[in-house]
Amino acid sequence: MNASDNATTILIHLAGGVALLIWAVRLVRTGAMRAFGVSLRQALQSFTRNRFAAFGSGIAVTMVLQSSTATTLLVSSFAGRDLIVPAMALAVLLGANLGTALAAFVISMDLGWVWGLCLAVGVALYLGHEAMDRARNIGRVLVGIGLILLSLIELNAAAAPLAQSPTFRTVLGALSGEPLLAVLVAVAATWLTHSSIAVILLIATFAASGLFPPATAIALVLGANLGNALIPVLDQIGAPAAQRRAAVGNLLTRLILVAALLPFAKPLSAWLNALPGPDARLAIEFHVGLNLIGALIFLPFVGPISALVGKLMPGQKSADAVVKPRHLDPSVLDSPTEALAGAMREALSLGDRVEAMLHDTMQMIEKDELKLSRAIAEADDGVDAIHESIKLYLVKVSRNELSEAESRRLLEIITLITNLEHIGDIIDKNLRELGEKKIRKRYAFSPEGLAEIRDFHQRVASGLRLALNVFATRDVALARQLFAEKAPMRDAERHATESHFERLRSGRPESIETSAIHLDIIRDLKRIHGHAASIGYPILESANALRESRLKADEEAKPEVKLAPATQPGR
Repeated sequence: MNASDNATTILIHLAGGVALLIWAVRLVRTGAMRAFGVSLRQALQSFTRNRFAAFGSGIAVTMVLQSSTATTLLVSSFAGRDLIVPAMALAVLLGANLGTALAAFVISMDLGWVWGLCLAVGVALYLGHEAMDRARNIGRVLVGIGLILLSLIELNAAAAPLAQSPTFRTVLGALSGEPLLAVLVAVAATWLTHSSIAVILLIATFAASGLFPPATAIALVLGANLGNALIPVLDQIGAPAAQRRAAVGNLLTRLILVAALLPFAKPLSAWLNALPGPDARLAIEFHVGLNLIGALIFLPFVGPISALVGKLMPGQKSADAVVKPRHLDPSVLDSPTEALAGAMREALSLGDRVEAMLHDTMQMIEKDELKLSRAIAEADDGVDAIHESIKLYLVKVSRNELSEAESRRLLEIITLITNLEHIGDIIDKNLRELGEKKIRKRYAFSPEGLAEIRDFHQRVASGLRLALNVFATRDVALARQLFAEKAPMRDAERHATESHFERLRSGRPESIETSAIHLDIIRDLKRIHGHAASIGYPILESANALRESRLKADEEAKPEVKLAPATQPGR
């Protein structure tokens, strides 16, 4: 094998080791969240009576989750709902910083054969239990830990030859004289991987192999810490200010530490090298020391720091909150069951908004209340915003490994919000404009025509309420009832149209001038009912209660009973 092939092989092994490390850290985080998510959230809420308890809970939770980002998102969601005061939230995050450093310290120890034991036990637990079982998720955590340890062995094996490569040393040597560039590279790497533990372990492995000097390793560790604090700030852009303040306060403390220590990277590396202990662990030990010192410095000042961030980030006006989702918690995305429950609550809330729009539209048409037109248009803007938020949230949830039941529920939520968004558009773009036209032209429906519209509207509103109940209960009998209403609605539409044309033939002036508006309103209400009926389709399909083109009859849905052939009576 020539030198070029050898270098290619080493780089492939290196890339595979890095990918395995990133994936393994994610396995540990998702497994821990699914197995202990509820308990960890309760612990964070319970142990925030004072800054020391909050600090300790941050350490413990982060060491279990292997992710300070996950802890930050949890705490941010609590702060956004006023379940934890800002100062205590910041104390938890200072603990999370130290917790992720301690997790990296433990993992980086020479544990030898432990990776094999973790994989063997983890795979046995994972394959031996059902998808929703806690033991299965504990197995997932053990598999992740085993793969982390295995990836570090692979990285060490691949990095050793690279240390002898002049080309690779030249590339990495460019970072040696540019500590600020090293910080930015580490920030970018941490953001791309969304895992400071993976980046820190990678830095430590490369530094131990001699790929760059200790001063560069320190600069890279500073950058990884800064990137780790930056991730939750960027992930929560657009969230309410109260939810983002703790993460911003934590980022501020990291910026101060980096600015204070970066100019002294070389003296720090020389001092650390003079300490007893193996030089190979310099990056890991500096990472722990950095976060320990940061906690000692900033923990006494969590109150003033939180107050400063509060002044820099005042809350938005309450009027803006009406178009913000309330139940889409980003901290539970790694727990699909909880995330889908939150999305379901938000979807039902969206249904309430659309139902209110439908009610206001009838009020506007019947009582000529033009002021309702603006309210309906604004409500539709809110429906569009929440629909988009739920949709993007579900996209993130779908990146997890979902059970069959979770996949069905996700489809049901998507079906609901899509049809609700279409209903909102029909109300805003069609019915509202028809109502405005009637009011501005001073038209008036005939008493019979108005009664027909009112009756048709009541049918549609009842259908929408039934559709929301079908979604909430997943009851097949209710879904059948919703679907079966389509035929009576067609008959009602035909009857209303025939009655209207009968009045036209009799020369009723009100019917003549409102003819187009009347027929369009009936048509649009019928379209709304069609979208409402579609909400029940996934429930009926999962129960095998649909033909290819229409609902099965009750008799067809019953199991076929075969009778035994008659026998001749004995003589």
